[in-house]
Amino acid sequence: MNPGGAGTRPLRVLMLNERDLGHPLAGGVEVHLEGIGARMARDHGVETTVLCAGFPGGAAREARSGLDLVRIGRSRPEYYARLPARARALLRTGSFDLLVENLCKLVFLSPLWAGDVPGLGLVHHLFGTSALRQVALPTALAVLATEASLPILYRRWPFVAVSPSTREDLVRRGLPRENVRVVTNGLDHGLYRPDPGVSPDPDRVVFVGRIEHYKGVDVLLSAWPEVRRTRPAARLSILGAGSALERMRRRVTDERIAGVEFAGFVDDAVKVDAMRRARVVVQPSRKEGWGLTVLEANACGTPVVAADVPGLRDSVRDGETGLLVPSADPGALAQAILRVTGDDGLRARLAAGALEWSGRFTWEIAAAAMAEMMRAAARREPLPAEPDLLGPLASPAASDDRARA
Repeated sequence: MNPGGAGTRPLRVLMLNERDLGHPLAGGVEVHLEGIGARMARDHGVETTVLCAGFPGGAAREARSGLDLVRIGRSRPEYYARLPARARALLRTGSFDLLVENLCKLVFLSPLWAGDVPGLGLVHHLFGTSALRQVALPTALAVLATEASLPILYRRWPFVAVSPSTREDLVRRGLPRENVRVVTNGLDHGLYRPDPGVSPDPDRVVFVGRIEHYKGVDVLLSAWPEVRRTRPAARLSILGAGSALERMRRRVTDERIAGVEFAGFVDDAVKVDAMRRARVVVQPSRKEGWGLTVLEANACGTPVVAADVPGLRDSVRDGETGLLVPSADPGALAQAILRVTGDDGLRARLAAGALEWSGRFTWEIAAAAMAEMMRAAARREPLPAEPDLLGPLASPAASDDRARA
């Protein structure tokens, strides 16, 4: 088959993914799903049906961004309990060429129940023992148990990881390296771009993301008083919602941490405006698959300070597009924030590198690569070579600054 060619039969994919972008708890995984799904449908003849969880106000079936969303259950337990039977029923119709597991929550264990349909794993990140701090103990144990099945049940499956760090995690867990390709996230450059009419606020620091334990907002709050001691006018805007939001709000109140505001969930326009106006965007996560908000900020012309952890060390070029600091180290995080807020030359060089770096990543490139991977997996052929987007930056200014950092 030639992807997108005239007369080519569409590739029909059944994807298992807990949430869609309409879900109240949607995040970067769902942005990725729509980013590639719409363009694979439009440009590459890939028709994707997504089995995802229902939520209050969500229709049982919805066509959105080139995806056919089929929502089942009203809670996480109900969704996972009902999914195998519903997926088997769809697969038995013979309408699908490929089953794709989007492994970002619980592993679906589909090799045990899906029959002989070809499969492909799409992995953003695995939780490992970090699940013990993220969710209730029974759920965390289920995560650990299902992730332990990967080298046993999925050894013959091909996989696509969104970063080199995630690929290495899969290999360490026992999956064959030759079965794993890397296709990084893309960006909507029509949305995430600089605005010449917007000037960054020298005292504005922004966090964007879900407010969960693994996102490291607690570390940022621990670092913030040190930032304020040097820059009393500094203000921290925290954009996003999540299970830890109220706990973080209480901490700010109880510890009287000054200069912090919580915006909660915001729409894209507000998020983009905040990124453009920020002196620096901070991403202190303990673990990421890639860190999409990092590149979104970069595409707005804003450098980042991020934790040196899997995923973020792939999406951040230390000293070129931002600064990496040791994970869960409030002192190092504070000093890096102060470096960027206090040095105009450094901030300008990082911003230039950020624009160059983020310009490489588009949803069109990601969708084209994923369509190739899916077609090869459906034919049970070895996966093709991955796009090479992670080479050195060309900007001399950014390279010079990396040497000085």
